[in-house]
Amino acid sequence: MGNPTLRSLLVCGATSVLRRAKGNEKEPRWLIALLARRPFKVVAVALANKIARIIWALLTKGGSYRNTGVASGAARA
Repeated sequence: MGNPTLRSLLVCGATSVLRRAKGNEKEPRWLIALLARRPFKVVAVALANKIARIIWALLTKGGSYRNTGVASGAARA
């Protein structure tokens, strides 16, 4: 459940990343493939979940974000 405002902001950010990824060949292949298989809003919520998990891991373990290419779509959100 969590905070509804934070949840909507994460989905909004993920939607922004996905709109940019639609016509961009430089986006991660897994993201483009997921968009081809699933509805747009489902992918947006999945990406928001991934972003939230990255944020949670950074907050609990400390440190700073390093873009390793695995979650490069999430890094832009």
